[in-house]
Amino acid sequence: MLYAILCYHAEEVVGSWSREEDAAVMEKLAVVQERLARDGRLGPVARLLPTTAATTLRKDREPGIVLDGPFAETKEQLLGFYVVECENLEQALDTARELGRANPGGAYEIRPIAYFQPGGGTP
Repeated sequence: MLYAILCYHAEEVVGSWSREEDAAVMEKLAVVQERLARDGRLGPVARLLPTTAATTLRKDREPGIVLDGPFAETKEQLLGFYVVECENLEQALDTARELGRANPGGAYEIRPIAYFQPGGGTP
């Protein structure tokens, strides 16, 4: 089963890292990513730009309203995500724990992924 591991952290903390600090975290995460890739378990990985680059379409009215910035004001923002192949939730949690050791602070939200394709097919 595919799992999304959503990476949350306080954006002001991550944004305050020096280039060297950021590179050190990315280097530690790369070790985990390389192992997952070797095992054939790594799907897409994305690091999102800051929330100041976000645009939100509020769709609770017609026509929708386009707003600058993220949808919700929270202490931690969604900064990126991993898609990984895991046998079960426990393996997904183990993977998130390993990523967490490489990048302490914040939180990882783990969610199973259901394929969505118009017409109901699955790849």
